[in-house]
Amino acid sequence: MPKKASIETLRAGIDKIDRQLMVLLNRRARLAIKIGEHKARSGSKVYAPDREKRVFQKLHEANQGPLSDKHLQAIFREVISSCLSLEKPLRVAFLGPAGTYSQQAATAQFGSGAELVPAGSIDSIFDEVERGRADYGVVPVENSTEGVVAQTLDRFISSPLEIKAEVLLRVDHCMLVRKGKRRTPEKIVSHAQSLAQCRDWLARSYPNVPIEEVSSNAEAARQAASDPKVAAIAGRQAAERFRLEVIAENIQDLPNNVTRFLVVSPDAPSPRSGDDKTSVLFAVPHEAGALFKVLEAFAKERINLSTIESRPLRGRAWEYVFFLDLAGHVSDRGMKRALAVLERRALFVKVLGSYPAWRWPDAKDKR
Repeated sequence: MPKKASIETLRAGIDKIDRQLMVLLNRRARLAIKIGEHKARSGSKVYAPDREKRVFQKLHEANQGPLSDKHLQAIFREVISSCLSLEKPLRVAFLGPAGTYSQQAATAQFGSGAELVPAGSIDSIFDEVERGRADYGVVPVENSTEGVVAQTLDRFISSPLEIKAEVLLRVDHCMLVRKGKRRTPEKIVSHAQSLAQCRDWLARSYPNVPIEEVSSNAEAARQAASDPKVAAIAGRQAAERFRLEVIAENIQDLPNNVTRFLVVSPDAPSPRSGDDKTSVLFAVPHEAGALFKVLEAFAKERINLSTIESRPLRGRAWEYVFFLDLAGHVSDRGMKRALAVLERRALFVKVLGSYPAWRWPDAKDKR
């Protein structure tokens, strides 16, 4: 019977593989630098979400374990991020301060090789990118519990920026306090959206404790860190950043609590990835059947609508602008025909971009 390998032998095998990985990663990095030189000469952008999606799809198809697709994607996200930083360091604006879910979404999309820049508001994120102080911006657009983020949709009406990618982030809220402070808090603070997502839990668990809205979950964590009488609702990332104790976790009222973020930039439209979304803004005349007439065009082309939202059209009472998410790419023949009909029947149309649709790396992670 063969003798089992000792732990020292197994570790020596890991050390050998680590050295081989290092050589291969550096070889990959040198190729990335050459690609960056080609892009610089042609004026192409460094960040290519359609290419990244194809890379992840090929990895998932070839993966035989024991690493899950989720773990593999996390590893290669950092590999891609590090190689991109060699081509050109990317500056990415997110809704700050540091420690928010927005920062978590930016990291999920760009990895730790990007320079993440906190902005004080959604308008500030758009401003940073429009003025060239950031290459990309990451903005929240909707939550599965509380619905759309109106500020983001309103800014799209006037902004020249386009959508380059989407990020779906599972949001698990925690109750945080200063370490060692387990007594009932005198005040609970968090962002308005987070408080709304935990409304029933708060009513059951702390019915007599005052609740106060603050500018962000990170600000709530900061207040809890500085005042032992205050508890914050935020994520584990904020708990780690501010060295707080988690006294309750997964306190959101609905288990499938997901926030969708969009990556915006002035870049040219992304090529087709094979699994895309297209987002469109439009307004229709204030008359019976107007909305039906434009949506009919997508139904005839068998284009699925995954989102439809309305916002008041500023300065025009009782008129609205509609936000659509459509399955497919703007270059698809059916999409072109449907958008041509929309152009004829709507008061105005603005295509916000075509971009790779988000897919959870593991089937069990789909929400």
